[in-house]
Amino acid sequence: MMHPTIGGVTKTVCNLFGIESGEAALEDAFAPVVAKARALGVERCERVLLYAPDAVGLELCRAFPEIIGPVAQEASIVVQMKSVVPPVTPVCFSTMFTGQPPAMHGIRKYEKPVLRCETLFDRLIGAGKRVAIVAVQDSSIDRLFRDRALDYFSERYDPEVTETTLRLLEADGHDFVLAYHQEYDDTLHRTTPRAKEAVEAMQRHVASFVRLAHAVEESWSSRHRMVGFVPDHGGHIDPETGKGTHGIDTPQDMDVQHFYGVFR
Repeated sequence: MMHPTIGGVTKTVCNLFGIESGEAALEDAFAPVVAKARALGVERCERVLLYAPDAVGLELCRAFPEIIGPVAQEASIVVQMKSVVPPVTPVCFSTMFTGQPPAMHGIRKYEKPVLRCETLFDRLIGAGKRVAIVAVQDSSIDRLFRDRALDYFSERYDPEVTETTLRLLEADGHDFVLAYHQEYDDTLHRTTPRAKEAVEAMQRHVASFVRLAHAVEESWSSRHRMVGFVPDHGGHIDPETGKGTHGIDTPQDMDVQHFYGVFR
């Protein structure tokens, strides 16, 4: 059975908003998410929050089910999928938010130019949606999707991203909010994927997502809405350095799972 890839995020969000995803978005929407929305009688979502924790791969989630458990409580639709080659952050997020493979969107290595092809954000803006991206300054998500009519919030690090996102949710001035955290990935590279410090960073990502999901429930309770926990890739130990890394076609790097919640 073929697993979907992270590129399905674009069509999934477009489908739930009831807007066209464009011919360039090749990856299909995630069927379980669409099916849940229809089963609830949600033809169109009015609000979407996506939380993107860098490098939280499937193997990590399987190794620490007690840590990832609260994510599934907030977003119970679990979709296992593949990342893209090479599984490095700018390549992955370019695919995730265009629906295109690297050969099409053009980011095929670790680089962060502004993407000129059509993205999820362009489709949302074209449909009149108010879009916000909250990310650590100079991260891939902060830089790849610039030069668009959306609101950018470049923050010092993960805690500031969380606080800004909470303010945006409370203000309810956006239809789509994307929040990005990077502490686990940073720690993985300094240590190893399951080092104590890395696991603690993973725990902070989970706690942040739970806070954001609760804020969505509070601020958007009168809306059809979706929340998503949407990592980009995993990681492994480099046999030469003994430290964590990623970027090769191995299950540790390529296998990820997303968590979605759809609510009336």
